[in-house]
Amino acid sequence: MSKLYIVATPIGNLSDITLRALETLKSVDLILCEDTRVSKKLMDNYDIKTKLMSYHQHSNKSKVNLLLDKLKSGMDMALITDAGTPGISDPGNKFIEEAVEYAEVIPMPGPSAVATALSIAGMPTDKFLFLGFIPHKKGRETLFNRINESKETVVFYESTHRIIKTLERLNELLDKKRKVVVCRELTKKFETIYRGNMESVLKQLKDSTTKGEFVVIISGK
Repeated sequence: MSKLYIVATPIGNLSDITLRALETLKSVDLILCEDTRVSKKLMDNYDIKTKLMSYHQHSNKSKVNLLLDKLKSGMDMALITDAGTPGISDPGNKFIEEAVEYAEVIPMPGPSAVATALSIAGMPTDKFLFLGFIPHKKGRETLFNRINESKETVVFYESTHRIIKTLERLNELLDKKRKVVVCRELTKKFETIYRGNMESVLKQLKDSTTKGEFVVIISGK
Protein backbone atom coordinates (compact mmCIF):
# COMPACT_ATOMS: atom_id res chain seq x y z
CA MET A 1 0.00 0.00 0.00
CA SER A 2 1.26 3.47 -0.86
CA LYS A 3 1.93 6.06 1.83
CA LEU A 4 0.57 9.61 2.19
CA TYR A 5 2.58 11.69 4.65
CA ILE A 6 0.85 14.71 6.19
CA VAL A 7 3.85 16.99 6.72
CA ALA A 8 3.82 20.15 8.82
CA THR A 9 6.02 22.94 7.43
CA PRO A 10 7.26 26.22 8.98
CA ILE A 11 4.75 29.01 9.60
CA GLY A 12 7.51 31.55 9.08
CA ASN A 13 11.02 30.68 10.16
CA LEU A 14 12.34 28.01 7.77
CA SER A 15 14.56 26.57 10.51
CA ASP A 16 11.48 25.26 12.33
CA ILE A 17 11.08 22.26 10.01
CA THR A 18 11.88 18.86 11.55
CA LEU A 19 14.64 16.53 10.40
CA ARG A 20 12.06 13.82 9.83
CA ALA A 21 10.02 16.15 7.60
CA LEU A 22 13.09 16.94 5.49
CA GLU A 23 13.94 13.25 5.08
CA THR A 24 10.37 12.48 4.06
CA LEU A 25 10.07 15.33 1.54
CA LYS A 26 13.27 14.14 -0.12
CA SER A 27 12.20 10.49 -0.27
CA VAL A 28 8.60 10.61 -1.53
CA ASP A 29 7.64 10.43 -5.21
CA LEU A 30 5.47 13.57 -5.18
CA ILE A 31 4.74 16.56 -2.93
CA LEU A 32 1.25 18.07 -2.99
CA CYS A 33 1.17 21.74 -2.00
CA GLU A 34 -1.17 24.73 -2.04
CA ASP A 35 1.06 26.99 -4.13
CA THR A 36 4.11 25.54 -5.85
CA ARG A 37 5.78 28.97 -5.90
CA VAL A 38 5.56 29.29 -2.12
CA SER A 39 6.67 25.72 -1.46
CA LYS A 40 9.57 26.02 -3.90
CA LYS A 41 11.24 28.50 -1.54
CA LEU A 42 11.29 25.86 1.19
CA MET A 43 12.48 23.17 -1.23
CA ASP A 44 15.27 25.34 -2.60
CA ASN A 45 16.41 26.23 0.92
CA TYR A 46 16.93 22.54 1.74
CA ASP A 47 17.90 21.35 -1.75
CA ILE A 48 14.84 19.14 -2.13
CA LYS A 49 14.37 18.05 -5.74
CA THR A 50 11.09 16.13 -5.38
CA LYS A 51 8.40 17.04 -7.92
CA LEU A 52 5.72 19.48 -6.71
CA MET A 53 2.06 19.39 -7.72
CA SER A 54 -0.65 21.83 -6.62
CA TYR A 55 -3.63 20.77 -4.54
CA HIS A 56 -5.80 23.46 -2.93
CA GLN A 57 -9.38 24.45 -2.11
CA HIS A 58 -10.17 25.17 -5.76
CA SER A 59 -8.85 21.85 -7.12
CA ASN A 60 -11.63 20.10 -9.04
CA LYS A 61 -12.80 16.50 -8.81
CA SER A 62 -10.75 15.41 -11.83
CA LYS A 63 -7.57 16.64 -10.09
CA VAL A 64 -8.48 14.73 -6.94
CA ASN A 65 -9.17 11.59 -8.97
CA LEU A 66 -5.78 11.97 -10.69
CA LEU A 67 -4.03 12.12 -7.32
CA LEU A 68 -5.99 9.15 -5.99
CA ASP A 69 -4.99 7.15 -9.08
CA LYS A 70 -1.35 7.93 -8.30
CA LEU A 71 -1.84 6.57 -4.78
CA LYS A 72 -3.55 3.46 -6.16
CA SER A 73 -0.57 2.89 -8.45
CA GLY A 74 1.75 2.73 -5.44
CA MET A 75 3.16 6.24 -5.43
CA ASP A 76 4.23 7.66 -2.05
CA MET A 77 3.24 11.30 -1.51
CA ALA A 78 3.60 14.09 1.00
CA LEU A 79 0.87 16.68 1.56
CA ILE A 80 1.96 20.13 2.76
CA THR A 81 0.39 23.58 3.04
CA ASP A 82 1.91 26.99 2.44
CA ALA A 83 2.54 27.13 6.20
CA GLY A 84 1.76 24.96 9.20
CA THR A 85 -0.03 21.65 9.61
CA PRO A 86 -2.16 20.34 6.72
CA GLY A 87 -5.84 19.75 7.44
CA ILE A 88 -6.04 22.35 10.22
CA SER A 89 -8.24 25.16 8.86
CA ASP A 90 -7.02 23.89 5.49
CA PRO A 91 -8.65 22.01 2.57
CA GLY A 92 -6.19 19.14 2.89
CA ASN A 93 -8.65 17.30 5.14
CA LYS A 94 -10.96 16.71 2.14
CA PHE A 95 -8.25 14.89 0.22
CA ILE A 96 -7.19 12.92 3.30
CA GLU A 97 -10.79 11.75 3.76
CA GLU A 98 -10.68 10.07 0.34
CA ALA A 99 -7.03 9.03 0.43
CA VAL A 100 -7.46 6.81 3.51
CA GLU A 101 -9.19 4.29 1.23
CA TYR A 102 -6.08 3.82 -0.90
CA ALA A 103 -3.04 4.71 1.21
CA GLU A 104 -1.56 4.53 4.67
CA VAL A 105 -1.90 8.08 5.99
CA ILE A 106 1.00 9.02 8.25
CA PRO A 107 1.09 12.18 10.41
CA MET A 108 4.31 14.18 10.46
CA PRO A 109 3.96 16.67 13.37
CA GLY A 110 5.49 20.11 13.43
CA PRO A 111 4.62 23.81 13.35
CA SER A 112 1.04 24.97 13.92
CA ALA A 113 0.01 28.60 14.39
CA VAL A 114 -2.71 27.56 16.84
CA ALA A 115 -0.38 25.60 19.13
CA THR A 116 2.39 28.20 18.82
CA ALA A 117 0.09 31.05 19.87
CA LEU A 118 -1.59 29.11 22.68
CA SER A 119 1.79 28.12 24.13
CA ILE A 120 2.61 31.74 24.99
CA ALA A 121 -0.91 32.98 25.80
CA GLY A 122 -0.74 32.46 29.55
CA MET A 123 -4.38 31.27 29.55
CA PRO A 124 -5.99 27.89 30.33
CA THR A 125 -5.42 25.51 27.42
CA ASP A 126 -6.64 22.19 28.84
CA LYS A 127 -9.75 23.00 26.79
CA PHE A 128 -10.09 25.65 24.10
CA LEU A 129 -12.40 26.63 21.25
CA PHE A 130 -10.69 26.93 17.86
CA LEU A 131 -12.73 28.78 15.22
CA GLY A 132 -10.33 28.93 12.27
CA PHE A 133 -10.86 32.03 10.13
CA ILE A 134 -13.76 34.30 11.08
CA PRO A 135 -16.25 34.37 8.14
CA HIS A 136 -16.47 37.57 6.10
CA LYS A 137 -20.27 37.85 6.15
CA LYS A 138 -22.59 34.89 6.72
CA GLY A 139 -22.45 33.63 10.30
CA ARG A 140 -20.03 36.35 11.41
CA GLU A 141 -22.26 37.83 14.12
CA THR A 142 -23.30 34.38 15.32
CA LEU A 143 -19.65 33.49 15.81
CA PHE A 144 -18.98 36.73 17.70
CA ASN A 145 -21.81 35.86 20.09
CA ARG A 146 -20.33 32.39 20.51
CA ILE A 147 -16.99 33.95 21.47
CA ASN A 148 -18.75 36.24 23.92
CA GLU A 149 -20.50 33.30 25.61
CA SER A 150 -17.54 30.90 25.64
CA LYS A 151 -16.28 29.74 29.03
CA GLU A 152 -13.19 28.25 27.41
CA THR A 153 -10.21 30.05 25.89
CA VAL A 154 -11.03 31.00 22.28
CA VAL A 155 -8.52 31.11 19.43
CA PHE A 156 -9.04 32.14 15.81
CA TYR A 157 -7.25 33.49 12.74
CA GLU A 158 -7.81 36.89 11.17
CA SER A 159 -6.42 38.66 8.12
CA THR A 160 -4.59 41.96 7.91
CA HIS A 161 -7.59 43.55 6.18
CA ARG A 162 -10.17 42.69 8.86
CA ILE A 163 -8.26 42.50 12.15
CA ILE A 164 -9.22 45.99 13.36
CA LYS A 165 -12.87 45.67 12.33
CA THR A 166 -13.14 42.28 14.04
CA LEU A 167 -11.57 43.45 17.28
CA GLU A 168 -13.68 46.62 17.33
CA ARG A 169 -16.85 44.53 17.17
CA LEU A 170 -15.62 42.18 19.89
CA ASN A 171 -14.69 45.18 22.03
CA GLU A 172 -18.36 46.15 21.96
CA LEU A 173 -19.45 42.69 23.10
CA LEU A 174 -16.84 41.41 25.54
CA ASP A 175 -16.49 42.08 29.24
CA LYS A 176 -13.54 44.44 29.75
CA LYS A 177 -11.97 41.98 32.23
CA ARG A 178 -11.39 39.30 29.62
CA LYS A 179 -7.75 38.88 28.58
CA VAL A 180 -6.69 39.14 24.96
CA VAL A 181 -3.49 38.10 23.20
CA VAL A 182 -2.96 38.95 19.54
CA CYS A 183 0.02 37.35 17.78
CA ARG A 184 1.26 38.94 14.56
CA GLU A 185 3.66 37.27 12.11
CA LEU A 186 4.57 34.38 14.43
CA THR A 187 8.18 33.11 14.05
CA LYS A 188 8.90 35.75 11.38
CA LYS A 189 11.21 38.76 11.49
CA PHE A 190 8.53 41.18 12.67
CA GLU A 191 6.81 38.86 15.16
CA THR A 192 4.84 40.93 17.67
CA ILE A 193 2.71 39.88 20.65
CA TYR A 194 0.04 42.27 21.95
CA ARG A 195 -1.48 41.67 25.41
CA GLY A 196 -4.18 43.28 27.54
CA ASN A 197 -7.95 43.60 27.36
CA MET A 198 -9.61 44.15 23.99
CA GLU A 199 -9.58 47.93 24.27
CA SER A 200 -5.88 48.18 25.09
CA VAL A 201 -4.87 45.63 22.43
CA LEU A 202 -6.88 47.55 19.85
CA LYS A 203 -5.03 50.74 20.78
CA GLN A 204 -1.66 48.97 20.50
CA LEU A 205 -2.54 47.68 17.05
CA LYS A 206 -3.78 51.04 15.81
CA ASP A 207 -0.58 52.66 17.06
CA SER A 208 1.65 50.17 15.21
CA THR A 209 0.92 48.19 12.04
CA THR A 210 -1.74 45.71 11.00
CA LYS A 211 0.29 44.14 8.21
CA GLY A 212 0.73 40.39 8.43
CA GLU A 213 -1.13 37.33 9.64
CA PHE A 214 -2.85 37.25 13.03
CA VAL A 215 -3.82 34.71 15.67
CA VAL A 216 -6.24 36.04 18.29
CA ILE A 217 -6.68 34.42 21.71
CA ILE A 218 -9.39 35.46 24.18
CA SER A 219 -9.82 34.17 27.72
CA GLY A 220 -13.04 32.42 28.69
CA LYS A 221 -16.03 34.16 30.19
